[in-house]
Amino acid sequence: MSAYQPVIGLEIHAVLETRTKMFCACPVVGSAHQPPNAAVCPVCAGLPGTLPVANRMAVEYALRVALALECQVARTSLFARKSYFYPDLPKGYQISQYDQPLAQDGRIAIHTSQGEQVVRIRRVHLEEDTGKLTHLDEDGAAATLVDLNRAGVPLLEIVSEPDLHSPEAVRAYAVAIHSLLRYLGVNSGDLEKGLFRIEPNISLRPEGRAEFGTRVEVKNLNSFRSLERAVAYEIQRQAARLDSGQPVVQQTLGWDDARGITLPQRSKEDAEDYRYFPEPDLPPLVISEEWLEAVRAGLPELPHARAARFRRQYGLSAYDAGVLTAEKAAADYYEALAAAAPAKAAANWLTGEVFAWLNGHGASIQEFPLPPAALAELVHLAEAGEITPNTARAVLAEMLATGQGAAEIVAAKDLRLVADPARIAAWAEQALAEHPEQVAAYQGGKSGLKQFFFGQAMRLSGGRAQPRALEDELARRLDKIED
Repeated sequence: MSAYQPVIGLEIHAVLETRTKMFCACPVVGSAHQPPNAAVCPVCAGLPGTLPVANRMAVEYALRVALALECQVARTSLFARKSYFYPDLPKGYQISQYDQPLAQDGRIAIHTSQGEQVVRIRRVHLEEDTGKLTHLDEDGAAATLVDLNRAGVPLLEIVSEPDLHSPEAVRAYAVAIHSLLRYLGVNSGDLEKGLFRIEPNISLRPEGRAEFGTRVEVKNLNSFRSLERAVAYEIQRQAARLDSGQPVVQQTLGWDDARGITLPQRSKEDAEDYRYFPEPDLPPLVISEEWLEAVRAGLPELPHARAARFRRQYGLSAYDAGVLTAEKAAADYYEALAAAAPAKAAANWLTGEVFAWLNGHGASIQEFPLPPAALAELVHLAEAGEITPNTARAVLAEMLATGQGAAEIVAAKDLRLVADPARIAAWAEQALAEHPEQVAAYQGGKSGLKQFFFGQAMRLSGGRAQPRALEDELARRLDKIED
């Protein structure tokens, strides 16, 4: 691979989660809520004589994204007809934007093992989604069913410049866009349901050369893992072809996740193949300065800025700040927890035990049973040294299972560490008295036996001695022995 540089750009299609479709009043529904073809009207079915009307909220959502990506927003943009013929496209064309999109020339920062990189955004534009095809083959009888519930749902397409050069960077960029859309409240980020679809364009060029190689596009990847694997595979496939003297063919590919390979779907189209022309039934989309500024004023604190603030305000590492701000709900939970418990300890508990529980249960932070105040009570007990780390983890499990508070569980099970000076002194004295040979060895210079004495005294306490108090008492007694 040292002979070639991968050149990769991404097209991301995100469903804008409005109540109604892009150009009609049909509700946006999921397949679980409506039977096929229930949310369809003459407009989204493409019947002759119908007229589309742009969804204002979809435009506002798109403006949120464009501003968050630092794009130049066009005060006037145009819709266009993108013509192609497929059974899930009832009109025979898709209403999209082409040469005059809503926004252009943006940027977003990503983080990889190589450090921070800025990825340029070529364009952000609005369009409508297609319907859904279901292919059947029962007893040798093939059939294809068409569901137009999704036809006309608002889509936002975000196109990057080919600034990415590795599978790791591709994944980092996709994750950053995914996080941004969720922060802005315009997309749920559900990849499995097709609400966030990723399509990389990949080519190779000889190292040190400026001109691009022949690119291929991998369609509709629905997980970050699949994205990274597909890009890595395609880089290797193209490199092998070039090494053997074979050309790379411009085409559209699918990804077979089970086999870990890309498969040809069709030849890759150019813009001319779609016969774009201005949509005659929609007027130009005009964005007033007042509207744009109102949208800008309503933007939330974005992930990159929030991560920087977490580093300043809470003293977190770049890694912890990035993990905690990747999802808005997790960042909100952390801020509430850090307001009631030491900030660094709060970060450790959230990224450690809490995230492990969420991963194990396939749950989101919104589904975590404990409110921040309840977890803060446990963090305080652990940080104050009133319970051991192992006990704290056991208490957390009990809290999740029963809903009881940390202090209540610790009191009921008598788990609090003992710091009473008299009892600590008694355990330390007994540990030394029971091991005279080791005491003599310590007097002879084997200072490493301190840990042995600590373990013996802790055993005598049944694991309940406060560690720091016990260490201090043993050190005091051993210092006297040395004297």
